[in-house]
Amino acid sequence: MKLGSLDLKDLNELNNVDLKTVGTAPLAVRVFLLVIVAAAILGLGYWFDTKNQLERLERVQAQESQLRQQFETRQRRAALLDDYKAQLEEMQRSFGTMLRQLPSRTEIPNLLVDVSQTGLSAGLEIDLFRPENERRRGFYAEKPIRLRMKGNYEQVAEFTSGVAALPRIVTIHDITLRPDGDTTRLTMEATAKTYRYLDDVDN
Repeated sequence: MKLGSLDLKDLNELNNVDLKTVGTAPLAVRVFLLVIVAAAILGLGYWFDTKNQLERLERVQAQESQLRQQFETRQRRAALLDDYKAQLEEMQRSFGTMLRQLPSRTEIPNLLVDVSQTGLSAGLEIDLFRPENERRRGFYAEKPIRLRMKGNYEQVAEFTSGVAALPRIVTIHDITLRPDGDTTRLTMEATAKTYRYLDDVDN
């Protein structure tokens, strides 16, 4: 009976093989032993060397994927860098423009006069015009002005429009309108706020 090219007789002879005389063993026995030795060498090589290399390869491939993602992200950011710089410059210009619209300490009295004159020019009757203490808000201070004025709707609208057109920033808050008796006039109560940049003298 044969097993491939190796018959049972040859298999029985494997038990009698002496490593010193393996060269004189039948060809089939020698081939079989060579296959066994080669398989053992390949197995040991895989276990002690190739396996570690494959593990290192997997780690390197994972690292490569991560680095590729980082590179693509940084490449996109670099492509947008000029746009970011342009936006930053525009924001700085806008911020500088807004700062120039904030009155200085010496300009506050004149600005209060401008707000009052805007109301009178609109034809409003001023019952209350009371500046309050400054309130610090980080790098600037706000100066509230309590207002109570009387006039018709068009006069109130002209006043708010005139305040918005002042060269310095003035905002109107907490506006309350109510009828003034049986007439067409309204009573407006509100708080006007102007703002001042805090410089080194204030700190």
